[in-house]
Amino acid sequence: MTRRRHPAPGLPRDRRGSTIVEFAIVVPVMILVIMALGDMLYRQYAQSMLAGAVQKAGRDSSLQGTDGSTIDGKVVAMMATMLVTPRQSCPSTTAATWCSTRYAYDTFTEVGPEPFTDGNNDGRCDNGEPYSDVNANGRWDANPGVGGQGGANAVALYTMTMTYQRLFPVARMFGWPATVTISASTLLKNQPYAAQTVTAAVTGNCP
Repeated sequence: MTRRRHPAPGLPRDRRGSTIVEFAIVVPVMILVIMALGDMLYRQYAQSMLAGAVQKAGRDSSLQGTDGSTIDGKVVAMMATMLVTPRQSCPSTTAATWCSTRYAYDTFTEVGPEPFTDGNNDGRCDNGEPYSDVNANGRWDANPGVGGQGGANAVALYTMTMTYQRLFPVARMFGWPATVTISASTLLKNQPYAAQTVTAAVTGNCP
């Protein structure tokens, strides 16, 4: 019978090389986690940066007569660190693209779906349910706004959407898309430099 030899009391076992093996196992996982965290933090930074740019551009666009393309250019310029050679594309779904929209309303209360009585509680305007036709176009609208900046005293909803390439090539490992789309909006009232034309709301029934 062969006896297993044991190290002498007080002498450590030979563990040479084990640290390198542990390092090789742990480091790749740590790098992936750090890159994923960095990607999420960068998205938050980009979202805050876009919100600030849109807010500033929105204040400028509230001045009657301001060209919309000029405002878009200001936002894109402020986001130049994220978008390399950006191009306009609506919807913005590919890297280095942007898309802006503007809707005008008579008052702040008109921003949002036209109010209706949901008699059957299905969340839709249907089955002859009465609604307030804010823009008087003869149909219920989820967005009753009119495209464009609007005139004097109008309320303008300006939205900018941008898509950029992720910083780190780990998106596929986590099942994430290779690009990130962010969006920011601002709501401001145009300056009253002229008489405002207001559309009188009428009542109607949903089909």
